[in-house]
Amino acid sequence: MTLDDLIYKPGLLNGERILVTGGGTGLGRVMSEALLMLGATVYICGRRGPVVEQTAQELMAAHGGRVVPLVCDIRDDASILGLLDTIWADGGALTGLINNAAGNFVSRTEDLSPRAFDAIANIVFRGSFYMTLECGKRWLAEGRKASVISILTTWVWNGSPFTVPSAMSKAGLHAMTQSLAVEWSGRGIRFNAIAPGLFPTEGMSARLNPQGGEHQVEGNPMGRNGRMPELANLAVFLMGPGAEYINGQTIAIDGAQFQATGGNFASLAAWTDADWQRARQNIQRRNAADRERRSA
Repeated sequence: MTLDDLIYKPGLLNGERILVTGGGTGLGRVMSEALLMLGATVYICGRRGPVVEQTAQELMAAHGGRVVPLVCDIRDDASILGLLDTIWADGGALTGLINNAAGNFVSRTEDLSPRAFDAIANIVFRGSFYMTLECGKRWLAEGRKASVISILTTWVWNGSPFTVPSAMSKAGLHAMTQSLAVEWSGRGIRFNAIAPGLFPTEGMSARLNPQGGEHQVEGNPMGRNGRMPELANLAVFLMGPGAEYINGQTIAIDGAQFQATGGNFASLAAWTDADWQRARQNIQRRNAADRERRSA
């Protein structure tokens, strides 16, 4: 990505200090890059230290500026508190938070175990809320202004079969966005959310589209997938100066896929038992490959 891909003047975010959870890969990396290019100091966190460290090095080599990689498992309260202590000690308070860390996979709901449900809900729902809460308590105590963006899905409006833990968790963050926008905006903290359509990433392709599932291009009124700079531009708009009166909103960026098709996994109702078995095998292979890379 270059400055030509962004629609903002250089230096727009000078002085901003923004944390992107799950910032080492996928959409998190894209948003982190845009924030960096516009002058922000960017903190990226994830569970895998080598991943966030490599991303930070690559982004700074390409654009200069400062990206700080930090290891944090947002499923763990103590890990979040340690992360925020480190950030606050490294130059002061954050001015923004992007709740991007997530997990998901397709499954028939009757096949889910409690552990499988928790694998999603503890990251997306509980982890994102607790990160928001701990940042918020610090901002409120210090009388600071801040902006929070949560990355959701269009399923917050209509649910999604076969990804029920994600649909439930993202809907919870949608409610958090609306609720805290009212409760805390009078004290200087804004809340908004983005509901992306299909912006293909490696992880999404392996876990959410093992056999051709989500948001197919042929169902999109615009006939294409999202382009990463488009998502980055929206995130900067909501985070940056000049849009302070936007508060409590979840904004879809999906080419009207949601209006045309519902934008969810309802089409998987046509899958057979054999289809589901193949999908499970593909996901298991992907997870095994991930574990092998982490141990290398």
